[in-house]
Amino acid sequence: MEKKQFDAVIIGGGPGGLSAALVLGRARKHVAVIDEGRPRNAVTHAGHGFLTRDGISPSEFRKIAKEEISAYPSVLFVDDTAVSITGSDGHFQITTSQGTELEGKKVLFAVGMKDRPLPIPGLAEVYGRSAFVCPYCDGWELRDEPLVIINSGPELIHFAPIISGWSDHITFCTNGPDGLTDSERETLQRRVPLYDSPIRHIHSEEGIVREVVLEDGTSIPCRGIFFKPDLVMGSDLPHSIGCQLSEEGHVAVNAFGKTSVPGIFSAGDMTSRMHQKIIAAANGSVAAAALNNELNTEAWL
Repeated sequence: MEKKQFDAVIIGGGPGGLSAALVLGRARKHVAVIDEGRPRNAVTHAGHGFLTRDGISPSEFRKIAKEEISAYPSVLFVDDTAVSITGSDGHFQITTSQGTELEGKKVLFAVGMKDRPLPIPGLAEVYGRSAFVCPYCDGWELRDEPLVIINSGPELIHFAPIISGWSDHITFCTNGPDGLTDSERETLQRRVPLYDSPIRHIHSEEGIVREVVLEDGTSIPCRGIFFKPDLVMGSDLPHSIGCQLSEEGHVAVNAFGKTSVPGIFSAGDMTSRMHQKIIAAANGSVAAAALNNELNTEAWL
């Protein structure tokens, strides 16, 4: 099968990948965007914090983005999953699950992160409806409501004052050992209730949480939950091609989205702890500009 050749192949079609595609399309580069169409934020009905698009659904956001990018005919969308990558700077080969082979001079990973299911009965029924991971994305909708925060360890101390900006009615559930020092536990308990009993069940009605029931019988009425997700990178391809990872499991990049592998760039949630659409889109734009500068400079010399 003849390989399809591109200046750049973008793997991942979320805000980071789409933003990169727009920049590269306008830079007159031949680009393929490979996207499996299963974004992490598909569970939510509305996304927030993106200027001019506050409250838009994830599916509508992508639809509008693709319509705008379609004005630049050098960008091709491939509805598929990238399963392998080989090669080196100037000659990368990518194969998809459907057997399509693409060749790109450069590669930009924007595969995001994915949630591992948490063993908390009832959480899946409320995730994206009344249980969320980021107060900057969904805190406004739960302002002043009684909230349960499911988290443990030192992050509790960091998260407590942050979430207090949205509600004064907060209860912390660690779903097991809290992972705190005696001093940290005492500091937290002076301000908010803290329970370390495992969670038996989250009771909800039509996706709206009503109470969190613990194994010791404690029932905590609430109307919203924020929890710490268990995340993995959306693809193992960056690792397979040799991209250096951070201690937190993100792809390590410089200020311009360059990875440790020449010719490979990365953007979006897979490169940062700040998992917000507008940040991912900004990362994608920066990385795409750096990638384009490399292509132009190499062609010039």
